[in-house]
Amino acid sequence: MARDGENSTHQQRGIRYARELEGHLGWLDTFSGTALGVLAVASGIYTYLGVSSLLDDNGAMSAFAAIAYSAAVSVGIFVFWSYMLRLFPAVRSARARVGLLGAMSLGAVAIIAMSSWLNAAALAGSAAVEQHLAETVQDYQGSLERAHEITLSAQGLERDVARVRQSFEDLSEQEATGGLSGLAGRGAVFRVLRQKSAELSGLEAQIATQTPLVSDAFVEGNQILSRMRALTVEPGPVEARSVEFSEQAVRLAGLITRLRQLSVAPLVERAAQDLSASVVLPELDGSSVEVRGNQASTITAVLEVLAQRAATLERAAQDVLAMAPPTETTYTPISSADAVIKYARNFIPSWAGAIAIDLLPAVLVFILAITQGAIREGREGAAIEETLTLAELRAAVLAMRDMDAAMKGVPIVDTPTPDANASDAIQTPDIAADTTVTSTPSKTT
Repeated sequence: MARDGENSTHQQRGIRYARELEGHLGWLDTFSGTALGVLAVASGIYTYLGVSSLLDDNGAMSAFAAIAYSAAVSVGIFVFWSYMLRLFPAVRSARARVGLLGAMSLGAVAIIAMSSWLNAAALAGSAAVEQHLAETVQDYQGSLERAHEITLSAQGLERDVARVRQSFEDLSEQEATGGLSGLAGRGAVFRVLRQKSAELSGLEAQIATQTPLVSDAFVEGNQILSRMRALTVEPGPVEARSVEFSEQAVRLAGLITRLRQLSVAPLVERAAQDLSASVVLPELDGSSVEVRGNQASTITAVLEVLAQRAATLERAAQDVLAMAPPTETTYTPISSADAVIKYARNFIPSWAGAIAIDLLPAVLVFILAITQGAIREGREGAAIEETLTLAELRAAVLAMRDMDAAMKGVPIVDTPTPDANASDAIQTPDIAADTTVTSTPSKTT
């Protein structure tokens, strides 16, 4: 008996707990639909802004298309989550819940695909485009600095050319005093040395003329970069700034190409190859066979030295040519929606907000499912009469009265339904009082 009393007390507590939760759900249901509608409309507004940024035309048809798409998104979100809020908490079997979970996951992916990324574009589209501009400026800066570095390395070949030229001039001075061939004067050997010295002197002068051009190009490139950096942070619509940014990017790309063309490394390489290959040998002018033989041997030695100097100069030029060229950088205009996807890692808060406004009702679905499960658990094992509410009990009493009257053939008189909040006690009809007592008269004899 004690155990039966404990079970009955436990069931009564569970019923009260279930009724309390049902009361809370009833109050929450009064505004849940409105809240869901507000979320759907807010998502539709941001979707409209995102779609508008993708459309090139600003005419009436484009505006109507954007409005239609955003309205469809709002309706789809509202209907989808309304289904989930009603059906998922109501199902009980594990199979049904797994199926609805799969449907909810598929619907969430569809919502993200059709709405969330556009919401993110509306929230952070301009900032993402500015990020794209900043990344492009860094790429152009790297290309400009690399091209300038290679060109400066080529300009450094001027010292190598000057050193070789000076060595030939020194040898020619020695030949003029008779220190090479033994014949003082400006003979054949002297003229060969002077010939190559003049060639290198011309090459040196040509390299020197490139120095101010390289410097001016680098200064101009930095000025263009400064303007491009300013465009990334200036106030105003980013679309207008992107147009000017594109123009500056074209100028800078042409300047980087010009800076690469100012490199004298190919010129020095070809000059070094020609240095030993194109030697005009003068006629030996010695007064005797012995002197002419000394001149010939000296010229041969000079040509060997010339080949060595040319090989050294050619290797120096090839080292410059072997340097990694600057990266080819091209500015590609990008829409705000594409920029948000490309630089998504830099705008995680915006993405989180855009997705949350669409998928927040999923939390409500799970809350309702947990609450409905608690209500069913509280009512489990209770008899049907124990779970009746006051309104249900009154309805049952009225139904019994009507059934009894119908069975007796008495006309049913409609009475106003008592207020559910009324404090008066329920007066149950006395069926026995309405029953007519009949007696069979006794038979006398």
